[in-house]
Amino acid sequence: MSTFKRVIWPKVILFGDSITQFSFQANGWGAELSNKLARKCDVVNRGLSGYNSRWAKLVLPRLLNVTNSADNNIAAVTVFFGSNDCSLEDKNPQQHIPLKEYSENLRDILRILTSAGVPADRVIFITPPPLYEPAWEKECILKGCPLNRNNSAAGRYAEACVQVAGQCGAVALDLWTLMQKDGQDYTVYLSDGLHLSQNGNQFVAQHLWELLESRVAELPFILPYWGDVDTKSPERSLLCDP
Repeated sequence: MSTFKRVIWPKVILFGDSITQFSFQANGWGAELSNKLARKCDVVNRGLSGYNSRWAKLVLPRLLNVTNSADNNIAAVTVFFGSNDCSLEDKNPQQHIPLKEYSENLRDILRILTSAGVPADRVIFITPPPLYEPAWEKECILKGCPLNRNNSAAGRYAEACVQVAGQCGAVALDLWTLMQKDGQDYTVYLSDGLHLSQNGNQFVAQHLWELLESRVAELPFILPYWGDVDTKSPERSLLCDP
């Protein structure tokens, strides 16, 4: 009986809160990345709606093989937390994380990833986007609570995220700054004041790809293009090392 090498797809892991979890919806930024990387790697959605960085660093080791990094085969990771951490402590203590702890949690997440074999420069931290308070306040009222976030707090957490990335050798995508650059109307990027609209998903996909593309450029096309398969002896094409 002939033996052959199993085909193993590399992975790009998207780790974050609801903005990541929802990214595989129609026209979502995660779905766009997955489409771009088809036949090169699996884009794995590990978005956890409502989670903050404290909970994230606790569960991350459960999502990785930290004892055998070769099993992970991770090409890149996005880390996208902060929109829950920056909740106002007096209005939303369940999700709020103090700014200093948020920075330390991001450092801990990076240490866990590097221990699992992911180089720091293949980790992309994504800051929380800006918050449009009037729209988000309406959502809060519908849930029976007062406005529990504001844009200035989101900005402080975004700044901390960028600082951690720079200090640790990772890279940062500063959505909070980019979406408000030159006084543009950032509300078009938000569906409810906090989560992304279709325009927002396109914005994230575009800017994230600019950072991600070089990190996955060396990944080969997995298995032969159909037109290159030897039709008389497909085994020669399909059972060789990918």
